[in-house]
Amino acid sequence: MELSRLSRKEIINLHDGARLGYVGDSDLVIDGTSGSIQSIIIFPKGLGLQFGKSSRELIIPWESVKKIGEEVLIVDIAPERHSRKYGCRE
Repeated sequence: MELSRLSRKEIINLHDGARLGYVGDSDLVIDGTSGSIQSIIIFPKGLGLQFGKSSRELIIPWESVKKIGEEVLIVDIAPERHSRKYGCRE
């Protein structure tokens, strides 16, 4: 799939139906050797920026992606994992 098509997809959490954002508004961690996506980093809007970086982020491992549809990318992030990853960065 082309990156431009992937970037337009909205990320939805299968576990609770939450809308997490769009792939195009996120950062992708890509393996330099294989070129495969390792994770998606979402920076929630409305939290403000500190020195050019968001103070909170949600890291979604690529293994959590369950389905890629025409308009959405479905991920499965359980609440306990969601709250651990979605917090202040160290």
